[in-house]
Amino acid sequence: MEFDYVIVGSGITGCTIAETLANKSNNKILVIEKRNHIGGNIYDYYNDEGILVHKYGPHIFHTNNKRIWDYLSKFTEWNLYNHKVLGYIDGTLAPIPFNINTLYRVFPIKLANNLEEILIRRFGYGNKITILQLRKENDGELQFLANFIYEKIFLNYTAKQWSMEPEDLDVEVMNRVPIVISRDDRYFHDKYQGIPKSGYTNMLKKMLKNKNIYLLLNTDYKEVINGIKYKKLIYTAPADYFFDYKYGKLEYISLDFKFETYYYEKYQPVATINYPNEYEFTRITEFKHMTYQEHKFTTIVKEYPKKCVNKYDIPCYPVLNSINLDIYRRYKLEIDNMHNTIFIGRLAEYRYINIDQAIERALKLADNI
Repeated sequence: MEFDYVIVGSGITGCTIAETLANKSNNKILVIEKRNHIGGNIYDYYNDEGILVHKYGPHIFHTNNKRIWDYLSKFTEWNLYNHKVLGYIDGTLAPIPFNINTLYRVFPIKLANNLEEILIRRFGYGNKITILQLRKENDGELQFLANFIYEKIFLNYTAKQWSMEPEDLDVEVMNRVPIVISRDDRYFHDKYQGIPKSGYTNMLKKMLKNKNIYLLLNTDYKEVINGIKYKKLIYTAPADYFFDYKYGKLEYISLDFKFETYYYEKYQPVATINYPNEYEFTRITEFKHMTYQEHKFTTIVKEYPKKCVNKYDIPCYPVLNSINLDIYRRYKLEIDNMHNTIFIGRLAEYRYINIDQAIERALKLADNI
């Protein structure tokens, strides 16, 4: 059989492109997936106790783009869910990202009140700033606050997560968790937020349910691609692997996920608690907060960061430092000169891409095709 498009990878980017091209233009699509399941890192499943868990850590869908929300809503109903995160700071659970409520959890009330007034006067209520912005302030009290937030929330968490100092990472990494000048404890502030009611995997299965979409699991595309006739290749896997690492390996942080199940209704007060300074793990997530599942047991997962060093490690976060960005630029020069292959997605483009951003980019690509 000859295919119009071969798509390498069945994550959200690959599935969105496959669904759109198959349904809009009646194209024949082959999706090749190296793992034994679709969905990439948003894959979820029911464990032995019957609890719906995210295999590769929590994934919360959030967007301000109505087109994307409406697009996914064709394949799923939603649990409308606003993610909340607490940080274990000096023996106290306090809201993350750091906001005005956090002030009153970690400081005496008089000091917290004073800092609140200074923050609102300087930056305005409802605004967001980065830790890097706050550290540049000349005001002594703001410098005190900046140092506290940096040392208690960013410094040790970054060391655990990345095995390096915050200053050695690209500024994009540090800016992903802002300081919020409000009392809104939500981790995300987008208009549309939720979790697929029957899970991400079920949603993606519906996206791929088309007579013109063919799926190969447990398959390395390099082992079969020479025997397949196709017009264009859409590649969503790691860029360096495509080129056989000719310019060097791109670094990723992987994670070890340790799942534990308890005979509790709930294990902790919110879905995710970060541990910036204590323990080897960075955070604990309890899935029932997100899925609204009623069950006599509950399952949590602890995340232990590690370097991605072998084929069994899952690449989770690109290490955006000067060395890796320089390596990727060399690959990108070759990518830009390719006519029969399109690189798209977080692995192929070596960048942070949220779920909604991945879908938006995939839909635009399909529109252009």
